[in-house]
Amino acid sequence: MKQIVIGILAHVDAGKTTLAEALLYNAGVIRKQGRVDRRDSVLDTHELERERGITIFAGEASFKLGEKEITLLDTPGHVDFSAETERMLQIVDYAVVVISATDGVQAHTRTVWKLLESYGIPVFVFVTKCDLERRTRESVAGELEKEFGAVIDFSLQDGIYTRAENIATCTDELLEEYLSDGKFSTGALARAVKSRRLFPCFFGSGLKNEGVEEFARAVEELTLDREYPTQFGAKVYKISRDKNDRLTKLRVTGGTLKVRDSISCSGVSEKVNQIRIYSGSKYVTVDEAPSGTVCSVTGLTKTKSGQGLGIEKESAPPVLEPVISYRIVLPETVDARLMIPKFKSLEEEDPQLRIKWDERLGEFKCELMGTVQAEILKSIVSERFGVNIGIDSGRVIYKETLTNTVEGVGHYEPLRHYAEVHLLIEPLARGSGVVFDSTCSENALDRNFQRLVLTHLAEKTHLGVLTGSPITDVKITLVSGRAHIKHTEGGDFRQATYRAVRQGLMQADSVLLEPYYSFRLEIPANQIGRATGDIKLMGGRCEENESDGEVAVIRGKAPVVTMGTYMSEVASYTAGTGRLSLELGGYDGCHNTAEVIKAFAYNPEHDLENTPDSVFCAHGAGFTVKWDKVPEYMHIESCFAKKERSERRSYISIDEKELEKIMLREFGPIKRRVYSEPVRVDAADRTKNIAKVKTSCIIVDGYNVIFSWEGLRGIAENDLESARDRLCHILSNYSSFTGIRVVLVFDAYRVAGQNGEKLDFHGIDVVYTKENETGDAYIEKLINGIGKNEQVRVVTSDRLIQLSAVRGGILRMSSAEFEKEIDRVDEQIARMIEKEEAKNS
Repeated sequence: MKQIVIGILAHVDAGKTTLAEALLYNAGVIRKQGRVDRRDSVLDTHELERERGITIFAGEASFKLGEKEITLLDTPGHVDFSAETERMLQIVDYAVVVISATDGVQAHTRTVWKLLESYGIPVFVFVTKCDLERRTRESVAGELEKEFGAVIDFSLQDGIYTRAENIATCTDELLEEYLSDGKFSTGALARAVKSRRLFPCFFGSGLKNEGVEEFARAVEELTLDREYPTQFGAKVYKISRDKNDRLTKLRVTGGTLKVRDSISCSGVSEKVNQIRIYSGSKYVTVDEAPSGTVCSVTGLTKTKSGQGLGIEKESAPPVLEPVISYRIVLPETVDARLMIPKFKSLEEEDPQLRIKWDERLGEFKCELMGTVQAEILKSIVSERFGVNIGIDSGRVIYKETLTNTVEGVGHYEPLRHYAEVHLLIEPLARGSGVVFDSTCSENALDRNFQRLVLTHLAEKTHLGVLTGSPITDVKITLVSGRAHIKHTEGGDFRQATYRAVRQGLMQADSVLLEPYYSFRLEIPANQIGRATGDIKLMGGRCEENESDGEVAVIRGKAPVVTMGTYMSEVASYTAGTGRLSLELGGYDGCHNTAEVIKAFAYNPEHDLENTPDSVFCAHGAGFTVKWDKVPEYMHIESCFAKKERSERRSYISIDEKELEKIMLREFGPIKRRVYSEPVRVDAADRTKNIAKVKTSCIIVDGYNVIFSWEGLRGIAENDLESARDRLCHILSNYSSFTGIRVVLVFDAYRVAGQNGEKLDFHGIDVVYTKENETGDAYIEKLINGIGKNEQVRVVTSDRLIQLSAVRGGILRMSSAEFEKEIDRVDEQIARMIEKEEAKNS
C-alpha cells in the first residue's frame, strides 16, 4: 500500500489530540473515542501526559484511508516541547495544523507554521471546536488567510467549492481548469497542495466528530505518495526506551529493512534484532519494513536523532533551540559522577537538553525551553532513576560572534608531537550558525589531516572570549596546516585546532548576542503610550503599530530576559483585556553588554580547557607561547601575508605600462633591445657574453622556484604553463626595476625532440634545455663558463647546484630567500605607484 506519514500540530489545548482520536475511531482502529480530560486517549500513553492533560511525547498510530496506509504522528502543542515537534518533521510527508475556532491563530501556531515553511511540508488546516459557536466561520477563515496566505475554505455546496475562485488563483493549472469547465481535477488540486501553493481548510469538531469524515476523505484524495530508491536508507528521528530496550525510531526512505540486517552506525556495524510497528502504547513485530514505513528498531546502540542510515543524509541542525540554561541541583547523598551516564541517556532521547557536567563548578547544567519542561524533567528523573533533583530559575543562554575577519593559529609541539593549524574566521549574517570549510592545498596538508581538522572543528561547541558563551554566525575555514612525517600523533591536530579557534577569537572584535522574542501585543488603544514606553525600557523595539480606534496591535522584538515576565504586567494594566503573544525571534546584539560581561567575570586566558596559547619545542622540550606571541613563532606564513603579496604582484603585472612611465621618470631611459620576434641566442655566445660583462646577474632554476613558492605551486597544480608564464612576469618586473640581469632556466629533459631554446622575454633571458639535458647540468655548465664572479648569484634550493656554485666561487641563494627579495622589491614598486597616484589625484 501507499505509505503516507502525516504529522498533526497545533497550539496547546487547540484540540489536536481529540481530532487524532476521531480520525482513528472513524478508521476503525479504536472502538471508543478517547478524551484528554478522561485520560483515556490512545496517543497520550505516558502517565505524565494523562496527569497534565497535554501531549509531551510524540505518539504514533496507523490507519487505512482507501488504498493508502496513513501513519499519524501526534506532536506536543506546548511551546516547551517544540524540539520534540521539530524532530517529527524530519520524516513527515504532510502536516495537519489544528486551529481552535474559539482562540484563532495563537503564538505557537505561528511558530509551527514557520517550522513547516522552513521544512517545505505541505499543510492541511482543520478548524475544530466549531460547535461552540463563539466565532463565525468567516471571521476565522479571514484571520487564517491574513496570517498565512492561501488557506482556503474547502467547503462544498451542491458538489461545488464555495471558494472556487480563490482556489483557481493558486496555480496556472487550476486556473485553466476553472476557466475551461468551472471544475478542478483531483490531480491538479493534489499537485497544488504538494507544492505548498494551496492550503485546504476544513471546519468541524473533533470532540463531536463533525466534519472529520469529510476531512479524512479530502486527505485521501489530495495526498500524493513519493517514490523511493531501491537502495536502503532510513532517517532516525528519535531515540526512546521501553523497559530495558533501547528503541531507534526511524522511517525507511529506501529499499527494505529486515530483521538481522547489519546497519553501519557511527563506524560500527550492528544488527537489527526486532522491528516494531507502534500504535499508541501497543505494537506488533514484523520481519521486514518496506520503504515509507515508520517503525521502532531494537539492537542499535550507536544511533542518534537526525542521523541518516544507508544512503540517507544526516538532518540539518534544528531551527528551534533552547534559550534558557538551568542548573540541576542533586541531593547531597547522590554522587554526581554516577549521574553522568544516566543524564547522557536522557540527552540521547532529547539532544536539545544538552546536559553538561561543569568540572570547575561541580554542577550539572541543562538547556530547556521553559518551566513546564523543567517540571517534566524532574518527574522523569524521579520516575526513572529514583532521584529527586532540583532545578533553579535559569538564565538566558548568551552567544557570541565577531565583526571582523581574523586568522587563528594553533601550534602543538611538545616533544615527539607536531601539528600546526591556520584558520580563517569570518562573520556571517544573523541566524547562520557555524559553518566549516577548507581551502587548504593538499600539497601543504594531506587530505586526511584536513578531514581530521574539520572533524575536530565540528565535534566541539567553541566558546567565545567575552563570557565563555558559544560562538555563532561565523565561518571557520582551514587555510593552511602542517604535519610531521614522524612526530604527528593522534590528538595533535585536535589540540592545534582548538587552540587556533581560540587564538583567532582573542584577536577578534567580539560581540555579545542574546535571545529575542518576536512579540504581538494587543491592547486598548488608549494604552499604546504605556506599552511602547515599557518596550523601550526593556531594550525592545516596536516595528509595526495598528489601531482601529479601540484596539491597538503592536509588533516588534524584545530581549527574552526582560520580556519573559511582561505578560502578567499587561494583564494588570489592561484589566485583563490585553493579549501578549511571544515566539522566539533569534539572536541579536545584547542590550546590556557591559553589565552581562561583568556578571560573568570570564577570563579566557584562565580557561585551561579552552586555552588560546600554543606549545612549541626547543632544545628537546616543549614550552608554552602566549596567544599574542604565537605569530612570532609559527612555522607557516600568515594567509594574510600571502594574499597581500599575491594581490600586489597581480597589480604590478597588470599595470606594466604605468610602471614603465615611472621608471623612465625616476631613472631615465631604459636601455633595452627591441625585438620584433623572440631572439634566439647561441648557447656558446650567451656564455661568452655573460662572462664578458661584469654586471649583476641572477641564474634562476625555474622549476625549483615554481614548486618552492606556494603561490606558484598552486597555479602549477592546475596549469604548469601558466605557472611558468607567471614566474616570467615576476622576474621581468624584478629585472626592470633593479637592473639585474636574469637568466631563467627550465628543464626540458623529458621533452622528446626538444633541441633547446633561448629567448628574450621582456628583458630577461629564458632558456629551455634540450632533450636529455637537465636544468642542473645546464646551470652547472653556465657557472663553469662564467668563472668566479661575485656579482653572479644562483637561485635554487637544489643542493647539487648550490655545491657547484660554491666550487665556482659564485654566490648561491635559496628559493625562499629569493622570494623574500622579490617581496621587498614589490613593496618598493607598490610604494612608488601609490606615490604617483597621490600626485596625479
